[in-house]
Amino acid sequence: MKKVGIIMGSDSDLPIVKKATDMLDSLGIPYEAHIYSAHRTPVQAADFAKSAREKGFGAIIAAAGMAAHLAGALAANTTLPVIGIPCGGGAFNGLDALLSTVQMPTGIPVATVAVGGGANAALLAAQIIAVDDKELAAKLDEKRKNDAEKVLQKDAALEI
Repeated sequence: MKKVGIIMGSDSDLPIVKKATDMLDSLGIPYEAHIYSAHRTPVQAADFAKSAREKGFGAIIAAAGMAAHLAGALAANTTLPVIGIPCGGGAFNGLDALLSTVQMPTGIPVATVAVGGGANAALLAAQIIAVDDKELAAKLDEKRKNDAEKVLQKDAALEI
């Protein structure tokens, strides 16, 4: 199975990244996480992205706040899918990170989830990997079925 690379710009992004790693763990998807900054450690971030395919990664998740250039910096150095998680905080509480992550130039796409959307980033990475992995696709189908059942149970218990 392909691995997921998880890069965060700062250890302050750990609570959001934890949502992603918990989801990947629940699906049995291997991952590797690092703290690399687009601005403070650009060489290490670029080296990770450039070598990710050869090292068995199938997707990269990038979590960063404020200027949030990390996902774009990684995407500029690989053709693997990069999923950006804009992190809240700063003067604009994540809006700046969202706009920095989603507004990529033509030719360097970054998939972007909601501000703080660690679990969805992991699920999107899983769906990408599951294109060629029937076992993982079945796990995702089962998760969707279970999630739907939980909603229907809440509906049945609703008393208004």
